[in-house]
Amino acid sequence: MWEYSDKVKEYFLNPKNVGDVEDPDGEAIVGSIACGDALKLTFKLDENGRIKDAKYKTFGCASAIASATAITEMIKGKTIEEAEKITNQDIADFLGGLPDQKMHCSVLGRQALEKAIANYRGSVSDKESEGKIICNCFGVTDFEIERTVRENNINTVEEVTNFTKAGGGCGGCHEAIEKIIKRVGNENPQAGRPKLSNIQKIKMIEETINREIRPYLRNDGGDIYLIDVIGNRVIVATRGAFASCKASGETLKHLVESKLHEMVSQDLSVEEVSK
Repeated sequence: MWEYSDKVKEYFLNPKNVGDVEDPDGEAIVGSIACGDALKLTFKLDENGRIKDAKYKTFGCASAIASATAITEMIKGKTIEEAEKITNQDIADFLGGLPDQKMHCSVLGRQALEKAIANYRGSVSDKESEGKIICNCFGVTDFEIERTVRENNINTVEEVTNFTKAGGGCGGCHEAIEKIIKRVGNENPQAGRPKLSNIQKIKMIEETINREIRPYLRNDGGDIYLIDVIGNRVIVATRGAFASCKASGETLKHLVESKLHEMVSQDLSVEEVSK
């Protein structure tokens, strides 16, 4: 039995924005009823180019309904440029998380949004249809698998199935999926690392500072303390010789940031504050 967040339950039991926007500026249909999930998304812009209304129709489970409601709520008030930056992880986070086996619902929401924006721009390109079909059971391409692996730091076939359904049928594509995971991992060693929760990330940052950075600074009469972690911004304060050193900013970038990139995530940036 899967555990759903309160937000998922709320949006499943009381869905919002169901239907079609009249005379939409952008619209899209993704997925397939035959494969178990399908989603239609429509949106309308106001005179300032912001999304004033968005609606959906979906065929799927509780997570599919919740994810569709979430994406329509998330894009309202945003410009097209702001809306297209939304990722499937943003959708899952907005819902307070999704069961691993239901992450494909958030991916479907992102796909619908991208296709609707392409429709608004008059583009005939459909990103998810590019590439070679890898999973014949669910019609998933190598492009979609590779992109999902990169964006979500996936390193197992099971995770790919959770996010895309690829590999969830006959299993004949497992070897091809493993090759994609390996190729992405070789290009970017951090791509194969599991996605960190906020608690895990903060703990790893603390451990890296205490084990890899603090001893080095203390040898030179300085010290460093973790003040806060806001998203990917690591806020620190320095003490002693390190704090009085004019080159401390440069040291932060070259020493602290490089170590955090190596041990935790390349997305982290370090900022020094006076405390």
